[in-house]
Amino acid sequence: MRTDDFDYDLPSGLIAQEPMEPRDACRLMIVERSSGQIDRGTFRDVLQYMRSGDVMVVNETRVLPARLLGAKDETGGAAEVLLLRRRYSDTWECLVKPGRRLKPGARIVFGDGELTAFVVDVLEESGGRLVQFHPRSGSLIDAVHRLGQVPLPPYITRQLDDPELYQTVYAVDEHSVAAPTAGLHFTPELLDEVQRMGVHLAKVELDVGLDTFRPVSEDDPEDHRIHTEHFRVSPWAAESVNAAKARGNRVIAVGTTTVRALESAYNEQTRLVEATEGQTDLFILPGFSFGVVDALITNYHMPRSTLLMMVSAFAGRELIMQAYQAALAERFRFLSFGDAMLIL
Repeated sequence: MRTDDFDYDLPSGLIAQEPMEPRDACRLMIVERSSGQIDRGTFRDVLQYMRSGDVMVVNETRVLPARLLGAKDETGGAAEVLLLRRRYSDTWECLVKPGRRLKPGARIVFGDGELTAFVVDVLEESGGRLVQFHPRSGSLIDAVHRLGQVPLPPYITRQLDDPELYQTVYAVDEHSVAAPTAGLHFTPELLDEVQRMGVHLAKVELDVGLDTFRPVSEDDPEDHRIHTEHFRVSPWAAESVNAAKARGNRVIAVGTTTVRALESAYNEQTRLVEATEGQTDLFILPGFSFGVVDALITNYHMPRSTLLMMVSAFAGRELIMQAYQAALAERFRFLSFGDAMLIL
């Protein structure tokens, strides 16, 4: 297995720059693992493939307005800070621009001085910075809400008029710097219809990090060091999933982040999902044995990405690459705001 096995040519014109309106009007490709059959429809057609007693699991994380635009205190030059994850108190691991000029000791001012930041250290493993923040009043999160922007993926080249378009309708706690984008296709009305069919809705949380957009650079994907993300599977979610498996129903995961949370919480000895909160660096490659997930709703992912490798592990690389080539030929919309795939 080589990283090149998960490469393909993605024309920039197929990268969706804005979501569909309404959300559930996007195109849907249905991929049947057992038969290799590939069908097409619209996203609302997912209802046709769900059965009473199934459990649909979503990632309820919300995107923090983590992009802060400020100025270097000494020169007044523009500076940008992207919060990635909190280390302790008001000290965060961040990405900064311009990186070469923001060395330890540099001071950055945001707004009219209502928030300042000091670069504490360089994080050699990621190229980021450890940054300590000092709000003039209130909490750091309050200041971030006043001053920050929702960070969009680097391949989306313009800001949204409504940042809520980059949030799922069921998002709750702000811990992520990227949205679990497979869930962007759901509307409140569609969720209601899913539950009226007798499909149970369970919620987990996995804090999506920026590394989700980074391609694998190593020739051998097993040499790649995947990002670590915080996740939580509540006792209720674990019980709901285990009950579905026990009665012979399916667990339908909405998005690759949901898959990581569920499979990270799975105990191979007991064959049960356990209520868990912690860090996961689970890297799912072809050959992985899935203990929980029976069906997957996902988007179209970047070439050479860990996400493409995960869906290839779930459905088989040849079938996934066949589906991707069909999607390219039929000009499906790719990546965060793009069209969807249901893998059964």
